[in-house]
Amino acid sequence: MTTAPAQEFKVTYSAINADMSEFHKLFDQGLAWARKGMGAEHPLIIDGKAVKGAGEPLADVSPINTDWLLGRFAAASPRQVGSAVEAAHAAQKAWARTPWRERLAILRRASAEIRRRKWEIGAVMSLEVGKSRLEALGDAEESADLIAYYCQVFEQNDGFARPLGKLAPNEKTCDVLRPFGVFACIAPFNFPMALSTGMSSAALIAGNAVVYKPSQETPWTGLLLQQCYAAAGLPSGLFHFITGRGSVIGDAFWKHPKVDGIVFTGSKEVGLRMLKEFSRDWPKPALMELGGKNPAIVCESADLDMAAEGVAKSAFSLQGQKCSACSRVYVDRRIADAFGAKLLERAKAVAIGDPTQRDVYFGPLINARAVKTFEAAVESAKKGGHVLIGGERLRQGALAKGHYVAPTIVQLPLEHELFRRELFVPLLSLAPVSGLDEALSRSNDAEYGLTAGIFTRKKEEIERFFDEIEAGVCYANRRSGATTGAWPGVQSFCGWKGSGATGKGGCGPYYVQQFMREQSRTVME
Repeated sequence: MTTAPAQEFKVTYSAINADMSEFHKLFDQGLAWARKGMGAEHPLIIDGKAVKGAGEPLADVSPINTDWLLGRFAAASPRQVGSAVEAAHAAQKAWARTPWRERLAILRRASAEIRRRKWEIGAVMSLEVGKSRLEALGDAEESADLIAYYCQVFEQNDGFARPLGKLAPNEKTCDVLRPFGVFACIAPFNFPMALSTGMSSAALIAGNAVVYKPSQETPWTGLLLQQCYAAAGLPSGLFHFITGRGSVIGDAFWKHPKVDGIVFTGSKEVGLRMLKEFSRDWPKPALMELGGKNPAIVCESADLDMAAEGVAKSAFSLQGQKCSACSRVYVDRRIADAFGAKLLERAKAVAIGDPTQRDVYFGPLINARAVKTFEAAVESAKKGGHVLIGGERLRQGALAKGHYVAPTIVQLPLEHELFRRELFVPLLSLAPVSGLDEALSRSNDAEYGLTAGIFTRKKEEIERFFDEIEAGVCYANRRSGATTGAWPGVQSFCGWKGSGATGKGGCGPYYVQQFMREQSRTVME
């Protein structure tokens, strides 16, 4: 097992304050540990016990090189999902009665365990998702910070219990927030540790039990989260690790009658179906983050070097496979050529290859289906638009073994369908506009509203952008990422419109409360 040295690193998605030689040394150690563990078989974890699956195990294969078998993971049946829900339901009441300070102590130990193992966790994510070293370690670091921040919020609110007024001298009333019960937690592949940790830890802090399904693409990372919770002393029955094929067990998670809430990150189509079908007998909480089609606006007064860097980082980090990725740019036509030239320079300089290697920025897409999405989008772009750079599948040398495509920028007419459709691939759509009025109108002309960015030197344009943009996460003049890089307690991550279900997002001060319901308690003395 690798452990962090006395010098503590803090790597986020937007800043690096570390000795990079030491960083790479420690990451190499984590990578050696991960490679040694490749190919192992892993069971389900139900009620704290290892359980064999019911079908053919899932082969966890790296998108970097599809010859690399990372492991075989048990495939659960709907009946086994039901067993996990029943066990969670049985264990939750005692957890809800556990004093909240004791719950926080356990979760803070889990945060410390994640931090202790972050080099291993980051290495596994790099292999399993195709994240660069910095992206992978940022994901692990964010996971620990999410738990720490949610514990802090809970503590600052004194466990969400407060006295209320009285109508009679002998009346004593208090208001408390109480857990719902059992949450189904269904996670995506792109931030397999941070999103899994953020969703599940908030539910656990609030006093709920969790039945957890990692993405079919990232079961190993999900197992590491389960191990961190177990090492922290989380009582058995409160977090169940269930792997399997979504087509077989996906609905079994949230359709079980003893599931009291859903927390989900994934596609809008799946999320909307859950919202429509989940609450049958009475309304139940469904916390959802459902993707984005995120715009950046580049005004005439913008610092073009800053804008090009910020847009490129947001468009091409993690190969565009972020719900917050910048996927469309509206640039004032008076500076469109100059901005476009700088943006193309950035795209040409992207280092492509095996992202487990130092200094490689751009890795593979997650699977063959994503490559097909990319190829179809490129063909669509060619109908009425122009591919300025990229647009091809990469097959040279070792890249032929993985799911590699080129960072791609296309210039399109404003009515082109690619300005509205979420792709989750590294394809950036660019169009000149007449000014801020048109840029804002076009930016808001989408069913999504997750993140958005603007580059301008004019304060009044920033203020107008914040007032009029229909997005939950807004950035102005952000060189480190035009639309990406939110961090716990720094930027709340909340989707509007088709990007979210509750209006209150993760990483922020209102997230944990959503896993609880209000109860007023009056005693006549």
